[in-house]
Amino acid sequence: MADYSCLVVEDSPMMRQLIVFALARIKNMNVTEADDGIAGLKKLAGEKFDLIITDINMPIMDGLKLVKRVRMDERHKDVPIIIITTEGSSEDRERAMALGASAYITKPIQAPQVIAKVKELLSLD
Repeated sequence: MADYSCLVVEDSPMMRQLIVFALARIKNMNVTEADDGIAGLKKLAGEKFDLIITDINMPIMDGLKLVKRVRMDERHKDVPIIIITTEGSSEDRERAMALGASAYITKPIQAPQVIAKVKELLSLD
């Protein structure tokens, strides 16, 4: 089975740990962490990822700007992006999806929900 790589961009260490912990339950998943959008872009510059999970509300560069930048990048324009956020409003959701997000999960998140969404987007059983 192939290895998968996921970039997790989240400024809250606790939240990031929760996501990483959930992803650890998916076989052959390699996780790279970044604590804001700029750090995330730096990681994307050097590596190809199969999936990106990002928060919206972050300092320096928010998740929506990150999604926009990723979609403009030839190498990553088709990579699935899951947005995780406390912003549950439909406008935020629509804005995220319009920018090119693949899925949207509202906090508080549960590990099974994250795992199911990741497996769905990567077409894992």
